[in-house]
Amino acid sequence: MTRVEEFEELRPLLFSIAYRILGSVSDAEDAVQDTWLRFEATSTEPASAKAYLSAAITRISIDVLRSARVRREQYVGPWIPEPLLTDPYQDPERSAQLADSLSMAALLLLERLTPLERAVFVLREVFGFGFPEVASAVGRTEAACRQLAVRARRHMDAGRPRFEADRREREELAGRFLDAFREGDVDALRELLAADVHLVGDGGGKAPLFANFFNGPQNVLGVLAALGTRFALLGVECEPHQVNGQPGAIFRDRDGKVLSTVALDVLDGQIQTIRAVVNPDKLGHMGPVADAWALNRAATQEGR
Repeated sequence: MTRVEEFEELRPLLFSIAYRILGSVSDAEDAVQDTWLRFEATSTEPASAKAYLSAAITRISIDVLRSARVRREQYVGPWIPEPLLTDPYQDPERSAQLADSLSMAALLLLERLTPLERAVFVLREVFGFGFPEVASAVGRTEAACRQLAVRARRHMDAGRPRFEADRREREELAGRFLDAFREGDVDALRELLAADVHLVGDGGGKAPLFANFFNGPQNVLGVLAALGTRFALLGVECEPHQVNGQPGAIFRDRDGKVLSTVALDVLDGQIQTIRAVVNPDKLGHMGPVADAWALNRAATQEGR
C-alpha cells in the first residue's frame, strides 16, 4: 500500500478525531491537510501509520484549539460547534461512544476541558486508544494521561447530556415539531416544548436570525412563531436532517442556499434544547450559503 493509500484509508478517523477536539469542520479539515503534509514530508517509514497519523492530528489539533480558545473568548453571542451532518468514521464496536461524543451537547461539554484533557478524553474514551498510544500522541507520561483521563471523565459525567434512548421516538417527535413549526401551529408547538426549554442561536454577529439565547416556553414560542411567519413569507424550506447525530433540520432559501441548521435535544417526549447555527462562516462546508441579512430585510418589507 502506498503512503497516499494509507493516508486516505485513515482520513475518516483523522477527521473524526480532529472534529471532536476542535468542534469545527473547517479547522478539522485544515488539521487533516496539515497532517498529510507532515506524513508526506517524513523521510522515515513509521512502524504504524495509524499511530503516527493519530499522534500528528492530535498534536496539531491541540495547538489549533489553544489559539481557537482565544478567538472564542471574543466571539459575538453564543458559540455553538460547526454542525456536522455525517460522521465519516464508523466503528461498530464503538458506535455508542462515537454517537454520544458527536452531539452538540457533548461537544459543548468538551469545551469545558483543557486542550490536553479534551485530547486524552477523545482518544481514550471515544476512540479506545491504549494509554501508551495516548501518551505518545499528547507528549505526556502514561501516568499523567491516566490522571487527565480521570479528570476529563469526571467533568463529562457530571454534565453528561441525556437523550431519548429510542432513535425512532426522537425522530418522530422532531418530525412533529418541524411540522408544527412549518404550519405555524403554536398550540402543537407548546405541547412539545419542555418546561425549561431553551433556544440558542449562533450568529457570530454575522446573521440576524436565531442569534440569541431564549429560555422558557413562552419566550421560545414567541421566537418560533415570528420565525415561522417570516420563513413562510420568504419561501424558506425546512429539510429534516440528522445534525451531529441528533434530529434536526437544514433551512434553505428559495434558491436552495443554506440559511441555518437546527439540532434538537429530545428527552422524556419533549424538546429540551434547540440549537441553531446561522453564522455563515460555519455553514459553508454544506454548500452555498444564503444571505441572512438580505432575507431579514426582505421579510421586513413583506410584512409591512
